[in-house]
Amino acid sequence: MSKTLIIPDFTKTATIDQVGVEERCARFTSRSIKKDTKLHGLKMVLSMIDLTTLEGKDTEGKVKQMCYKATHLHDVLPGLPTAAAVCVYPSMVKIAKEALKNSNVKVASVATAFPSGQSTREIKILDTKFAVDNGADEIDMVISRGEFLKGNFNFVFDEIAAVKEACGKARLKVIFETGELSTLDNVRKASEIAIYAGADFIKTSTGKISPAATMPVTLVMLEAIRDYYYKTGIMIGMKPAGGISTAKSALHYLVMVKETLGMAWLSNEWFRFGASSLANDVLMQLMKEATGVYQSSDYFSKD
Repeated sequence: MSKTLIIPDFTKTATIDQVGVEERCARFTSRSIKKDTKLHGLKMVLSMIDLTTLEGKDTEGKVKQMCYKATHLHDVLPGLPTAAAVCVYPSMVKIAKEALKNSNVKVASVATAFPSGQSTREIKILDTKFAVDNGADEIDMVISRGEFLKGNFNFVFDEIAAVKEACGKARLKVIFETGELSTLDNVRKASEIAIYAGADFIKTSTGKISPAATMPVTLVMLEAIRDYYYKTGIMIGMKPAGGISTAKSALHYLVMVKETLGMAWLSNEWFRFGASSLANDVLMQLMKEATGVYQSSDYFSKD
């Protein structure tokens, strides 16, 4: 569904009630979840994870191993889903694409001078096109936080729109690095800029700085998605990334998504976790439910 939109004045976005946001997040963490619902939720979490390796020491072998894990999360447990995607640097996209060619797992690639975003627009466009040309299904771009914090919102909007055009058919996730934006007001403003500029997903963080994803930040972003959907009927995806490492916290995020956006967003088409370490904790919980005892973390592959 598409409509002609009036682009808002980004200098006049709504202020956020931080106390109210924090109190609502506290209520999400107090929900009781029945055993069957918990098991269903844990498998859903696995299906929403983007397994990620974004290190200078990445090798072809490491990427291939991560791709294998994405499709074989823990073979001793029947009925597990695959991960949603693997996320790699552009230079590794071709390797991941080949390794995943017989699966439904997507290949995501960071781009636009990740993680700093400190480069020219021309280089960011070339970075994006290189990843797409090598087979990336999704692009994870970073916004220019310096320009945003200077109040140069039109620059940020135009850059996102240009990267979106360079993506072609690939879906675009826009990363804010919320730990550098400082306030929830800024998070809301960045959300609106990215959504109106063409983002398919909005994403909290690169995972390279702390704090990364938090429930208050994620709730503010979900509410921006909700308000845009009410205006347009267009769904936008959400990806909290970094700092979500336990099955319990992941389930709290799913409760928040359901109660803020509804059941339609509870699929990996519209919600993702950027947290590779989360997968093993979820697998440990599922093994505990299946066997009655916890397995050592040594029984689960790291990548």
